Amino acid sequence: MKKALNILFAIVCAIAMTAGVQAQEFKGKIGKTLTDSEEYWPEPVRPPEGAPNVLVWLIDDMGYGHSSAFGGLTPMPTIDRLAENGLRYNNFHTTALCSPSRAAIAAGRNHHNIGMGSHSLTAMGFPGYNAHPPESAKGFGDILKRAGWSTMFIGKWDHTPQWESTFAGPFDRWPSGDGWEHFYGFMSGDMNNFNPIMWMDQTPMQPNYDKPGYHVNEDMADTAIRWISMLRASAQKKPFVMFWATGAVHAPHQAPREWIEQFKGKFDMGYDKAREMILANQIQMGIVPKGTKLSPRDPEIPAWDTLNDQEKALYARQMEAFAGQLTYSDYEFGRILDYLERIGELDNTLVLFTSDNGGSAEGGLHGTFNENGFFNGVPNIPYEVNSQYMNQWGNRVGVWHVTAGWTQAGNTPFQYYKQSAHRGGNADPLVISWPKGIDKKYHGQIRTQYSHIIDIAPTILEAAGVEAPNVIDGIEQMPFDGVPMNYSFEDPKAEDRRTVQYYELFGNRGIYADGWTAVTLHRGKRPWVLNAEGTVDDDVWELYNLKEDFSQSNNVADKYPEKLTELKALFEKEAEENNVYPLDGDIGPRLAKMQAIAAPQDKELIYYPPAAIRVHESASPPVKNKSHEFIAEVNMPEDGDDGMLVTAGGRTAGYALFVKNGRLHYVYNYIGIERTMLTSSELVPAGKSTLSMTFTKTGNFEGDAEIFINGESVGKTHLSKTVPATFSIEETFDVGEDTGSPVIEDVYALPFRSEALQKLTVKIDKN
Repeated sequence: MKKALNILFAIVCAIAMTAGVQAQEFKGKIGKTLTDSEEYWPEPVRPPEGAPNVLVWLIDDMGYGHSSAFGGLTPMPTIDRLAENGLRYNNFHTTALCSPSRAAIAAGRNHHNIGMGSHSLTAMGFPGYNAHPPESAKGFGDILKRAGWSTMFIGKWDHTPQWESTFAGPFDRWPSGDGWEHFYGFMSGDMNNFNPIMWMDQTPMQPNYDKPGYHVNEDMADTAIRWISMLRASAQKKPFVMFWATGAVHAPHQAPREWIEQFKGKFDMGYDKAREMILANQIQMGIVPKGTKLSPRDPEIPAWDTLNDQEKALYARQMEAFAGQLTYSDYEFGRILDYLERIGELDNTLVLFTSDNGGSAEGGLHGTFNENGFFNGVPNIPYEVNSQYMNQWGNRVGVWHVTAGWTQAGNTPFQYYKQSAHRGGNADPLVISWPKGIDKKYHGQIRTQYSHIIDIAPTILEAAGVEAPNVIDGIEQMPFDGVPMNYSFEDPKAEDRRTVQYYELFGNRGIYADGWTAVTLHRGKRPWVLNAEGTVDDDVWELYNLKEDFSQSNNVADKYPEKLTELKALFEKEAEENNVYPLDGDIGPRLAKMQAIAAPQDKELIYYPPAAIRVHESASPPVKNKSHEFIAEVNMPEDGDDGMLVTAGGRTAGYALFVKNGRLHYVYNYIGIERTMLTSSELVPAGKSTLSMTFTKTGNFEGDAEIFINGESVGKTHLSKTVPATFSIEETFDVGEDTGSPVIEDVYALPFRSEALQKLTVKIDKN
């Protein structure tokens, strides 16, 4: 009996551990009967008395000078309000790219130290780049969960290896594997705001179906409020930590039309004048030191005054859509803060707002209606193509991206962009508000201490009163690379505690030490070009004294060669210690190699409905630049059955084989620039049939597409261009249904399901 009770107690302890209760020594008494026994229950883990909630808004691709809180021309009243009740940090830095920053902010370690040296889409089989953060680097979400907080993640989760972003998992590198008990968001670099491909934990969702006027930002804010309300109904005093990560303002720049229209004409002055206006605001606000110079306009970008009226109108419209999305996102985040204020919890909520990197120039010199062109090595889609979408810019049909000229304006006062080791790539706004934890007399002030995104996790833990454990689940934890920033909350003149920080991304490198920074561009000054230009040995290092030159406008490498040599040696040391090597700046080949590694290796793949959906493109049949065949076995009812047989991608690029109005159709979308639709000359008969499409490669990335009904050819066409790299970084491969966006607009409505499809076979010529 005693042995059985001990086993039972062990089971209770095991259950308790999963419910936030630590296993403890049994302190009761076990007799032969209940009468001579004393019960004992393990004490649940409880946060420290008065522990704060934590709310992080990590916005995407927002530059240093975009927001009104940092002198920008786009009003963000919620962030303005947050800053007035907290602190602005004007010397804060990130990794300059989404995946690495998102992993680093959670883990509190340098991105190469946790295998996130680049985007997960461009992972490499080296410790610094394998997109596999180790179990020894658990982040603040996991730590606070074990300390008694409820943990919630909403929005963009973008650092799981692409081949693991499917229903099959594994889920170790999903939010649930990193300590987040609740997850509602998307597993990709971007998504369409009007019809996003979402997940609720590990279950695929399509929340926009049957919801006119749907926008993901409203959905995410509603979810945040609902989850907080549900938590309070179940545990009124349990603190929460919530990570709220919008797709905004990464492309596509989409917002409800009324939010875009309020900016009509507001950017007609052009990006050159806008840079001057933003810098003047920043100096007046004290965001940048007096005397800060405006860094030179990127020589690749034409002066605004040299553009013709049509170009000016289009580029101004691009910025109107960007601003509409930004201020609309601010509004939705404000609803969360309003709810916390309503329930009396805003004062004791540590709120942090920042961006994952500087503004993105991946839209190229003209902006783009389809950012997927960048990933396929087709930058700078010409004005003549983009201008066709002038009146649609910002709606559901494009992957809209502003021109690099507006991006540099958003990064004022700095030069360059996301991806670079210069401050335009890695210097970002940071606002921290915690009325109960930061004395009111400091509210609205600016902090100038040098800090980095890896400092966020230890800052949160110190504010929460929780020490990071040395061992988690039997695994010794890596020490934080981050330094808590709490020392600066109530001491504006505190000495910097971060005195050294390295940077590296796609071969672009930098090192900061005690006010000096040395930087070099490996991928060149054009981040809209997919691959690097030249070799690492060709890279030219620059030197800046940030104490005298906040905007990195005066390269003093020739004046202080010894300092440059010293800093380059320091970079080598930091690089060796943080798994930075080997360096590589060629995004295209890495992306293609990852797709090839992740793709199924079989020559024949079979799929059965009804739910053969949401397969990440990298794990789908590898049909690009290969002869292949789709064979659909259907049982068509007498009255017909319109529906999807197989599709991959969507508006960005892709293909689809489907039945519509009794005929078989095959559509190929080449980066939204050219769509080819093949329609059968015969009707699909009732009853059992075989419907197929063969693609025969006739050249590099071109070939013939032919469709068949029961083996008889019913249509043929030539595809002169096919997609080389990726159909989308968001859309998936689906059989029997289209769960994303259509590859051809207004031909079929979503959801577009086939009840007649019984089986789909894909045959691939590997030669």
